[in-house]
Amino acid sequence: MSRKAPIGIFDSGLGGLTVAKQIMKRLPYERIAYLGDQIHVPYGERSADEIRSFALGITEFLIRQNAKLVIMACNMSSATALEEARELFPHIPIIGVIEAGARSAVSMAQCGPIGVLATTGTVSTRAYTKTLQKLLPNIEVIEQPCPKFVLLVEAGKFDSPEAEMAVIEYTEPLLSAGCRTIILGCTHYPFLTDTIRRVVGPDVTIVDPAEETAAEAEQILLQSGITTVPGEDPEHTYYTTGSPERFAEHGSRFLGCTVENICKVSWESDLGAIAWQEKMAERTMKSAL
Repeated sequence: MSRKAPIGIFDSGLGGLTVAKQIMKRLPYERIAYLGDQIHVPYGERSADEIRSFALGITEFLIRQNAKLVIMACNMSSATALEEARELFPHIPIIGVIEAGARSAVSMAQCGPIGVLATTGTVSTRAYTKTLQKLLPNIEVIEQPCPKFVLLVEAGKFDSPEAEMAVIEYTEPLLSAGCRTIILGCTHYPFLTDTIRRVVGPDVTIVDPAEETAAEAEQILLQSGITTVPGEDPEHTYYTTGSPERFAEHGSRFLGCTVENICKVSWESDLGAIAWQEKMAERTMKSAL
C-alpha cells in the first residue's frame, strides 16, 4: 500500500467533513478522498438494509480510488455495515465513528446517565447503548432521536432560531434525566455544537466522536507504517452524488477553507449498491474453488 494513497471518508452528506477536518488537523500531510452521498441524505430515516447497501457500495468505490484506510463517517453506516465491510474487504482497515465516540465518552463521563443525540435510524439500532455497555456494563444510556438536525445542518442553518428551538426540544429529555455527558451521535451534529452548548450550559460535557476517530486513524496508519512523509500540502478530492456547486458552497463554510476538486459521481455509472448476502455468497463460492 502506497504511503501517498488517500484516506477514504464518506457520509450521507456534508456531516462527515467534521471527521475530515479532524484528520486534516491531526494528519496534515495525508490526502483525503471524501464522498458525500447527498442524493440520499439523510441516511438516518432509511431502512438498515438500504443503508448497508449504500455504505458497502461507497466503501468499494473508495477502495477503487486506492484508499489505504476507509472511515465510515456516518453513524448509521457504522451501526449497520461496518462488520460486513470488514469481512468483504479484509485487506483494507475500515473504521467507524460509534466505537470511537463511545470510548471518548467513557473517558470523559461524569456522574449520571450518558445521553446520545442521534438520527432516528441510529437510535433504532441501539448501537451506542450496546457499545457503551460493553465498556461500562452498568451505565445507563439515553438515546434521543433528532430528525430535524441533519436537514438544518445541510441547509446551513446551524446557528439559526430554528436550530435553537430544535436543540431545546431534543436536549430537554436528556437534561431532565440527569445526563451530564452527551454524545453527538451523528457527524452532522458538531456543526450545532455552539447552539447545543448555549442550551445545555457549561456543566455538560459534549463528546464529538470525530476527534477520537481521527486519533484512531492516525494510530492505524502509524502501526501499519503507511503514514505520508511530511512534504507539500496534499491535494484532496471530493465526490458528491448531488450538486457540486452546493457541496462547494456549504463544504467551504463547514471546513473553513475553499473546497475545490469536486467530482460528481452517479449511482448508475460510478457507484453500485451492494447486496451483502449476495456478495458473501459469491465470496464463499470463490473460496471453495
